[in-house]
Amino acid sequence: ELCVRGYSVMKGYWGDEARTREVVKDGWMHTGDLATIDAEGYCNIVGRAKDMLIRGGENVYPREIEEFLYRHPKVQSVQVFGVPDPKYGEEVCAWIVLKPGEQASEAEIKDFCREQIAHYKVPRYVRFVDEMPLTITGKVQKFVMRQRMVDELQLQETKTA
Repeated sequence: ELCVRGYSVMKGYWGDEARTREVVKDGWMHTGDLATIDAEGYCNIVGRAKDMLIRGGENVYPREIEEFLYRHPKVQSVQVFGVPDPKYGEEVCAWIVLKPGEQASEAEIKDFCREQIAHYKVPRYVRFVDEMPLTITGKVQKFVMRQRMVDELQLQETKTA
């Protein structure tokens, strides 16, 4: 997790000491972002800690799969998230908005992935949608997508270690 501190970093949440204690520890603010440092010393955000899913013991970062799927010539927009799975704990699900006039199949998307990314990152479920559910401010609501998939597939929530 990316942690930062310095004169420009907030000292806490106004009037919310409990929330402040959750994110600021020993003067370091825990951002909730997962990051790596490359060979040149640059910090690269790879996703959000709360978005990460664990499939069969492997950490899967939705943003990594989203960035890969954006390379598909027919994909306009994509969101990746986890859904419960009794065998693997979680499975990868992708919601895709295609570019205008394009058509694609679930098999086409999976084949595109299988050729280039690790098998455990290939979405088990692919859904083509006209739009993503958004908040009033335009932020994608992954929890809504996840719940819709749980309902559609009649999945049971699973406990993971």
